[in-house]
Amino acid sequence: MYMNHVEEQQDLFQEIVMQLWKAYPTFKGNSKFSTWMYRVALNTALVYFKKDKRKVDKTPLDENIDIIDVNESELKEEKLAYLYKAVQELNSIEKALIFLFLENQSHKEIAENLGISEVNARVKLNRTKEKLQFIIKKNGYEF
Repeated sequence: MYMNHVEEQQDLFQEIVMQLWKAYPTFKGNSKFSTWMYRVALNTALVYFKKDKRKVDKTPLDENIDIIDVNESELKEEKLAYLYKAVQELNSIEKALIFLFLENQSHKEIAENLGISEVNARVKLNRTKEKLQFIIKKNGYEF
């Protein structure tokens, strides 16, 4: 979700794996391993994103395929592509919130991963969902 192109996604994945490898000796077991892993991965993604200051590709999607005779699988893929395009307009923290939400993380787990309170996680997540809905409507991504 953080990178637009496959090559950039692969670079970020390698960076996350490297940081996990380096940070593993510091894992103290105070939280679940998966929570610790999410936190390291998320922090790495945020730092990587800020460091490279990648530009968001804002090409319009109006030139996409005609939806006549599109089967269910293609329709789902198109909806997912629209969601990813909309997510690209969010800032890095909002992307992290949506990513963790889509991973079925609880508000408590999201808060732990981002280092914020559970109440703050709920508020930020609700605001981010509203912003995402606005972006989807604004860009005509609705079906």
